[in-house]
Parts: sequence; structure tokens; C-alpha cells
Amino acid sequence: MLTKLFARATAPVLAAALTFSSPVFADGMGLMIDDPYARSATSMSTSGAAFMAITNHSDTDDQLISAATDIAARVELHTHTEDENGVMRMREVEGGIPIPAGETTVLQRGGLHVMLMGLTEGLEQGDEIDVTLTFENAGDMVVSIPVDNERKASHGGMQGHGSHDHGAMDHGDKDEDHSGHNH
Repeated sequence: MLTKLFARATAPVLAAALTFSSPVFADGMGLMIDDPYARSATSMSTSGAAFMAITNHSDTDDQLISAATDIAARVELHTHTEDENGVMRMREVEGGIPIPAGETTVLQRGGLHVMLMGLTEGLEQGDEIDVTLTFENAGDMVVSIPVDNERKASHGGMQGHGSHDHGAMDHGDKDEDHSGHNH
């Protein structure tokens, strides 16, 4: 069972304090990260993704503007869209992901998510990765995210969302290899 953690977005000891990941609060900023997990199709995959629910308990809108981790060459905020032919396409979200005041924004399989490209190490079941989320108002928040490659799309807060095989998707004009990534 994961332990509840409270984290200050600006505390220099934040990364060391985050040994488990649910929920995490940006102290004084009203943001809460709940039910985070990361996955990749196999330990040899070159890409992976992270998912979570971000609740804004404040009176001010915020925006997730970027994410970073030491285990990927590149991290982007992504979403899936369907074109006129019914083909699902994964695209980078330009400008960030809105986190409206008083609402929860869910980053989930088949929708908004944090894309980890050029993995420098495998995402092994049971491991944890540190991801720094940067918000427009709340600033940086380091979240320790458990790797759960066995998790089904219907588990936890991500209920009712099917998986999408990124290897079969059109990823736009990017040259990234998402083959074998199924989340």
C-alpha cells in the first residue's frame, strides 16, 4: 500500500522525501497528484508513458507546461486525437495542459499523458521513477511514480479507457520510435 505524502513544490529536499506517490500535494498551491503510474510495453521499449490525476483545489487556474525525468532523452505532454478516417494519432500538446480551478484533469491511457521518449533504462515492474512536473503557477513538483506494466486500463482512477498500441499509430511528423509501446 502506498503511503500518503505531502510535498512542498519549492522544497529542496522534495525528491528525497517522495518515496511513494499517492497522493502528492503542492503545498500552498492547491494542486494534488493522485494515482500516478508509468508503463511501457516491454523492458526493452524505447518509450513509455506516465498517467495520473491532477486536482486543482485552488481558486486559480493553472497549467502543466512541461515534464522532465533523468531516465528519458525527451519528455513531452501528449494527447490522442482521431482524424476524419478514424485513425488515432498521438500529438504533442502545444502550450501545456490546462488544470482549471476546482477541477481534476486526468492524464490517462488513450488521452492526455506524459510521454517518455528515448528511455535510458527500462521501466521494470515495481520500480519508481522521479518525474518533475512544471506548472505555470505552482512551479516544479517532483513526483515519484511507480512503474506498473501489468496495470489494466480499467484499474484505479483511469476506469473505462482502453489501451492504444502506439506502434500502430500515426505520430505525426516526429521521428520518434514508439514501437512496442502499448498503454
